[in-house]
Amino acid sequence: MATQKRNGALNGSRSRLNYHAAYYRYDDSKWIVAAVLDFPGTVSQGRTLTSARRMIRDALRLMAECLVERGERLPRPNPKAKDKRAFYAETIPLRIRARTGTAR
Repeated sequence: MATQKRNGALNGSRSRLNYHAAYYRYDDSKWIVAAVLDFPGTVSQGRTLTSARRMIRDALRLMAECLVERGERLPRPNPKAKDKRAFYAETIPLRIRARTGTAR
């Protein structure tokens, strides 16, 4: 069977992972801080909730791309990840396109 080439990747596979973000508002700051609870080191901020949501999605995508490029595993999402201190929380779907074949 011939190898199919899709979007520059051989035998490209797709996975969707659902990570969990929490948003915090601190009294002494006008910024909203966001963290992905089940992807260590993924944090961002924004002046509004809309901005913080956009920024944390971008941070999560960049962190995932960095780990994939280095050949490292992505953290496994924890469906129970929650923080009671957060004023808002949401699930962030992350779609990864991975290269599973070798180019010739």
